Formats: sequence, structure tokens, C-alpha cells
Amino acid sequence: MRDEEWMQQALDLAEKGRGWVNPNPLVGAVIVKEGRVLGQGYHTAYGKPHAEREALAACQEDPQGATLYVNLEPCCHYGKTPPCTEAVIESGIQRVVVGSLDPHDKVAGKGVQALKEAGLEVKVGVLEKECQHLNRVFEKFIVSHRPYMVAKYAMTLDGKIATRTGASRWVTGPEARQRVHQTRHALSAIMVGVNTILADDSLLTCRLDGGMDPVRIICDSELRTPLDSQVVRTADQVPSYLATTCREADRQAPYRDAGCGIIELGRRQGHLDLVELMTRLGEMDLDSVLLEAGGTLTWSALALGLVDEVHAYIAPKLFGGQAMSPVAGQGVETPDQAIQLESFAWSQVGKDVLIESKVVTGCLPD
Repeated sequence: MRDEEWMQQALDLAEKGRGWVNPNPLVGAVIVKEGRVLGQGYHTAYGKPHAEREALAACQEDPQGATLYVNLEPCCHYGKTPPCTEAVIESGIQRVVVGSLDPHDKVAGKGVQALKEAGLEVKVGVLEKECQHLNRVFEKFIVSHRPYMVAKYAMTLDGKIATRTGASRWVTGPEARQRVHQTRHALSAIMVGVNTILADDSLLTCRLDGGMDPVRIICDSELRTPLDSQVVRTADQVPSYLATTCREADRQAPYRDAGCGIIELGRRQGHLDLVELMTRLGEMDLDSVLLEAGGTLTWSALALGLVDEVHAYIAPKLFGGQAMSPVAGQGVETPDQAIQLESFAWSQVGKDVLIESKVVTGCLPD
């Protein structure tokens, strides 16, 4: 097999850690000698051994002279676990093929340098784009210290998220809704506006068997979230925070008593400061946020340049009328001011279509 094929195997292994390793990167490793796999592994959970050590532990024979394939540069510093470079060097592995360099300032080429200084042959950049795409959440978070935000919505083919009466269950089919729960598992937090809670009393959890529930963030400037809402009633089971501009202790007290956290924020352009909120969530080690909001909040996040990716589920239905749009707000004045997206994946999900896109331009001035 070629280097690209072994690297693809490492990427497939890395994917298995999705939802469990945040805020760490997704990493898989394969140790190969004379065309045979001696051992393989992946980073299974935050705080657990890294992929390289898992692969070494799985070796059925001495890896002396073997090649290690790993999609991200081996770490060379002490964190939750010892440096992987030390384990690789001590193992007798002769060659290391790396997909992409680690953007972490404690690594960033230093891991490769350590391996080379120990006499190992190192090749960097095999399936580099694929490796970087896999860890786009990690890269954004580790460089900016702000969460990677995915804005998700479901709409009909005529661009409606609800009927003229406001009914929205369900725009898409069960397969699409199951796919959304996979995304909830994969990302660290989920964020909605208080109007979503008032309208739907959403639980905002992951319904997958054994899946991880995201931390719940409710944007609620005036603390209007009902105390008997599902989010508040289950705050002792799933971490839940109300982001608010209300600083009155007596107004906050019932929520705190129920187990909710309170994130006090200032205002920006007359609304809750979403930029400050992203900074605060980053300080909480939340590397990613799924935005499942109404059109106004989604527009605000897009306009401030906070959204990195858009997941649009499109149902083969027509609602007609003057129903709500998935992205509302003020909007742009002319087509050339449009927020530009670059689609990187299309998939059929049941009867619906999912288009996944990267946000490439369109941050509007404050």
C-alpha cells in the first residue's frame, strides 16, 4: 500500500474519537512493517493515551524499523499524557509519516524536529488537506481560543422553517433528525435563543444511545426562560448556562438554585454580546458550538463573523406563505455583500438533502 492509503486508515481510526476527545484533536495511528500492520490505535477520550501510544501498545511484535502513520504531528510536551515523541523514539520506529503539523504553539513543528534529531526519517503532508479538515475544530480553537461554530437549520425547498402558523414539527424526516443528534454528540455545546425555548421547550440533548450530551447555552438577555422548562428542570443532569445581560441577583437566584450557570455579558449593538460570549465559552474549554437558533440569532452570529460552518437540511416540501426564514435579521443591502459559503459535502439523508459549507467571507463591520 502507498503512504496515502495507510494515512487514510489512520484518518478512519481518528474519526472514531469524535465527540469523546474534545477539546483534543482527532488522531489515529497505524504502525506498518513490510506491508503488515503491527499495531493501530486512536485517541479514544480526553485524558486517555494518545493514538501513537495506543498503536504501540497494540503491537503484536517488535516495531523496530517500522513506519508510523499518524494524521497529526506527535506531541512533544507534557500535558495530560507524556510526549508521544519519546515513546516513538524509544520504540525503534525508523520512519514517521505525518498528515499535518500540529497548530498548538507547544508543538507546531517541534515534534517533527525532535523525531528528526533522534535520527528518524520523517515525511510531512500526506493527505494534508484531509487531515486539516478532520481537525478544523481543534485548529480554530487552539489558535483563536474561541469555539468553532456550526450553524444548523432545516428548511423546505421554498426556504421556510415553519408554516404560516409557526408549526415546525417536522420540516425534515427522522433520518435527518438522527443525523443532527450525531452532530450534537460531536460538538461540545449547543446554543439557542430564549425564543426557541419559549416556542418549543427544547431539551437540547443527544438522543443517540451512549452519545454525549452537549453543554446547553441559552441566550436570554432578560432571563425569560421558564423555570419549569425542560432545560432548567434537567440542569442538574446536563450542564446548562444562561447567557444574560441581567445582573440582578434575585432574578438569577432561581436558576442558580436549579443548577444552571449564569454567564453575565455586556451588550453589543443593543443585543447580548455574542463576541464576548464566544470568548467566555472558550475560557470554559468548550471548543465547539452547534447553533440551532431562529433566524435572528443565526443572522447575528453570521454578521459578527462567528459562524465557521453551515449545515443546511433541505426537505422536498413547499410551505408557501409568509413563513419564517432560517436566516433573518437585517440582511445585506446588495448581492455583492452576501456572506459567501464554500460547500464541501452534499449527502442524501433519508428524503432530505444536507449541504455542509464553510463560511469564507461576509463578516460585517460592528
